[in-house]
Amino acid sequence: MSDDERAIRDLVETWMRATKRGDAATVLDLISDDVVFMVPGAEPFGKAAFAAALKGLGAMTIEGRSDIRELSVHGDIAWLRNRIEMTATAPDGKVTRRSGYTLTILRKEADGRWRLSRDANLLSTQD
Repeated sequence: MSDDERAIRDLVETWMRATKRGDAATVLDLISDDVVFMVPGAEPFGKAAFAAALKGLGAMTIEGRSDIRELSVHGDIAWLRNRIEMTATAPDGKVTRRSGYTLTILRKEADGRWRLSRDANLLSTQD
């Protein structure tokens, strides 16, 4: 495994751990300033909207796991196909489970760090 592949896998692990802790600052630091997120049923959105959504989670608890199925690095650009399973528990105890795939493009920025640049999130709610 190359250093870049390891760094990208570490980014995904850091994202999952920070999400579980509710650490929005760490998650936002893993995202490029010009990021574009695409999710079903919504127009593409950027970092500010993503940050607002994180803030809107409030006291919700999120548990999840990630399984990178494919990862390919091409210079300063990389992509990965990832299977994610997550459970969100609201303060009132209501549980929402979502799972599915993401297709993510990452970019190695001027500081040498990989950051998420584009993300197509295809997670759907599970019963």
